[in-house]
Amino acid sequence: MNVSVRVMTDDLAGADQERSVTRRRFLGISLASGASFLAGKSDVLLGANTSTSSNMATNPTFNLGGDFTVNRLGFGAMRVTGQGIWGWPPDRENALKVLRRAVELGVNLIDTADAYGPDTSELLIAEALYPYPKGLVIATKGGLTRPGPGQWVPNCRPEHLKQALEGSLKRLRLERIDLYQLHTVDPKVPIEESLGALKQMQDAGKIRHVGLSNVEPHEIARARKIVPIVSVQNRYNIEDRKSENVLVYCEKEGLGFLPWFPIGGGGGLKPENPLNTAAKAHGVSVVQVALAWLLERSPVMLPIPGTSSLSHLEENVAAAKLKLTPEEWKAIDALAGQMK
Repeated sequence: MNVSVRVMTDDLAGADQERSVTRRRFLGISLASGASFLAGKSDVLLGANTSTSSNMATNPTFNLGGDFTVNRLGFGAMRVTGQGIWGWPPDRENALKVLRRAVELGVNLIDTADAYGPDTSELLIAEALYPYPKGLVIATKGGLTRPGPGQWVPNCRPEHLKQALEGSLKRLRLERIDLYQLHTVDPKVPIEESLGALKQMQDAGKIRHVGLSNVEPHEIARARKIVPIVSVQNRYNIEDRKSENVLVYCEKEGLGFLPWFPIGGGGGLKPENPLNTAAKAHGVSVVQVALAWLLERSPVMLPIPGTSSLSHLEENVAAAKLKLTPEEWKAIDALAGQMK
C-alpha cells in the first residue's frame, strides 16, 4: 500500500471512532467541567467564570478568496454520516437537526466531501439547509473514492474529478461550488493534471475557489502555478503538528488553513496538565480549550470540528468566545510531543 492510501485509510477511516475516544479522554482529565458536561448541564457552554472576548485571536472572521467572509470556527460534516463514515446515520432526523443548529449558532463555513458516506453528507446538507441562507459557504472535496467501509482510495484523474464535481453540484443543488478542494494528492497522477481539470471547471463557472487537502508546501507551490489556491486542509491539533510547515506557508501567503481532526487527543497527560488547568479556570471543557488554542494560534486558522451530537456542537461553537491568557496559551503550546 502506498503512503497516500495508508494515510487516508488509517486517519480518515478511523476518525469517527478516534474523535469519540478523544473527547472521552479529554473529559476524563477535565475534572469539574467534565462532570458538568456528562451531567448534561447547559452551563458547560460558557460557565459562570468564563473569560470571553468578542474576537477570537485577533479577529473572529477570515476573508476567504477575497470575496467570502466566514466565521473562523466552522463545521465539519463528515460525522453526520453512518458509522465508519459509511452510509446513512442511524438517526437521520438528528443529523438534520445538527446541520440546522450549526447555522443557527452562526456557523457559515461547512466542510464536506463526496467521499463522506459516500455522497450521504452532501445529500443531508442539501436536505437540511437548501435553499441556503445568504453568506453560507459550503466547501466540498473530490479525489478520494470509497470502494467499501473503511477504504479510501485516491483517484485524482481529470476525468474522475470532473465527474465527482458534477455529482457534488447535483447533490448539493448548486450551480457553483464556493470552495472545491482536491482531497489528496494521487501518487499516480501529476498534481498539474488534477489541478488542470479543476481549473477547467473553474473557467466553466462551476467552481468559485480551489483548495487543497493533505499536501506539503512544495505541492501547494506546484498547484498555484496552475490555478489560484485559497485554502489548505491538513491534519493539525495540539498533539499533532506535523503540518506546522504548511501552516507557516499559509500564514505567509494569506491562505486559509482548515485543520481536520482539530481537537486532537489528551491521553497520557497528568491531571495537573495545562489543558485541564485552563478548563477549570474558565469553567469550560478541555475540548473548548483545545479549539480556543487553535483559534489563537494563527489568524488564518479555520477549525472545522465535526460531531453528530447537538450538545457537542453547541460546546464546540461556544469555544469561539473563549479567550485564553498568554500564559495559558504558552503552557498548552508546550504540550507538543507530551501527548500520547
